[in-house]
Amino acid sequence: MKKYFFCGVGGSGMSSLALALKNKGIEINGSDRSRDAGLYADKFKTLEKQGIQLFAQDGSGLDEQTSALIVSSAVEETIPDVIKARALNIPVYTRAHLLAAFFHEHNGIAVGGTSGKTTVTGMIGHILKEAGIDPTVINGGIMLNYADSLGLGNVIAGQGTFCVIEADESDGSIELYQPAVSVVTSLSLDHKPIEELKELFGDFVERASVGAVLNADNPDVAALKNRNSNILSFSVHGAEADLKALDITALENGVQFVLDGETITLPVIGRHNAANALAAIAAVEIIGITRAQAVQALSTFKGIRRRLETVGVTKKGITVIDDFAHNPEKIAASLSALKEYDGRLIVIYQPHGFKPTKMMRAGIVDAFDRLLSLDDTLIMQEIYYAGGTAQKDISAADLVRDLEKTGKRVHFIPNRKKITALVKGLAAKGDRIVIMGARDETLSDFARSIYEAVS
Repeated sequence: MKKYFFCGVGGSGMSSLALALKNKGIEINGSDRSRDAGLYADKFKTLEKQGIQLFAQDGSGLDEQTSALIVSSAVEETIPDVIKARALNIPVYTRAHLLAAFFHEHNGIAVGGTSGKTTVTGMIGHILKEAGIDPTVINGGIMLNYADSLGLGNVIAGQGTFCVIEADESDGSIELYQPAVSVVTSLSLDHKPIEELKELFGDFVERASVGAVLNADNPDVAALKNRNSNILSFSVHGAEADLKALDITALENGVQFVLDGETITLPVIGRHNAANALAAIAAVEIIGITRAQAVQALSTFKGIRRRLETVGVTKKGITVIDDFAHNPEKIAASLSALKEYDGRLIVIYQPHGFKPTKMMRAGIVDAFDRLLSLDDTLIMQEIYYAGGTAQKDISAADLVRDLEKTGKRVHFIPNRKKITALVKGLAAKGDRIVIMGARDETLSDFARSIYEAVS
């Protein structure tokens, strides 16, 4: 029997793949430096309850019986697990290579894009699950309909022939996948330059053996329509497309739109989620799921954790929201959805990655400038540093200085206790406090602490 060791097993993408493989009968062991530091104990207890044996990240978990060491693209050669694997001549594979091998054993639907892919992956998985297909779904976020699935909620381990994955472009691993259906939700500046993204996504669309789904509202995505002979396109902004959402209306706890004369209601807010739903409907229609089945399933879709997720509403009428938005497109989508409703915004934003922040600086500043009102408040934490050899040649303070020129209310406060004190003094009835950012798993804890402080 194969025996894989996951270095960094606690990561969202690593843990979902580890659990999917464990469910197929493969022995999985792992390590994580966060566990060694005493962080996220509940998550690691859950992995152990699922039968994954955990070790310190010191090489002690590998031996001659280990079939392969699985690493993320960010893992460095100096990590003891990698050193031990090299010494024992154990093959070292990236998560993406192992995921591709697993994916290609199924009828694969791969969802790519610089925003929206986690939600669309969850939507497609939910539709297939409700249609009785029993898919495997490997996602980068917790699917709230399946929050208890294998303990973590970022994976559905089905017995059917279909597998749905979130295909990441940030490290170029999207080029490994040979899907039956490719979905491209968006294409915008994120971790890579636009020209490089165009090439990656164009090849991704071309490799789809059954067909591809494209966002007609994004010109760079729409331009890929000639890369595959079977294309379904979608639009929420009036572009020429196969699936067009009309009369989009914000509801108290969702969004409603009309598709080919039929009124569709989603229990998640925002025009961007109407677009996500169209992408999911198109993807399942390509493989033969009926429109009626898809719409019925989406009416019960609860969303993805940290995607405009309400932490709570205080007795004072203050709402605290936890959100994953981090690049300009995601920030704009979240703010646009929130601006459909009354109330001031107090946004606490933490950029992540020095290189991405430097590359997206102008876009991030523009998104906040365009969509925040003069009575809203933006507080920026320092750029999140996840380790490694990043060149720290930019600060969130630089973005704050850019925004100060616009007249917006903006603060650079690296200390979370000071942020909490400021927010506690600012927050009033009807305000929405949004904790926004990615990668840093403590952001959700911070959101809960903010909620307690203003309650």
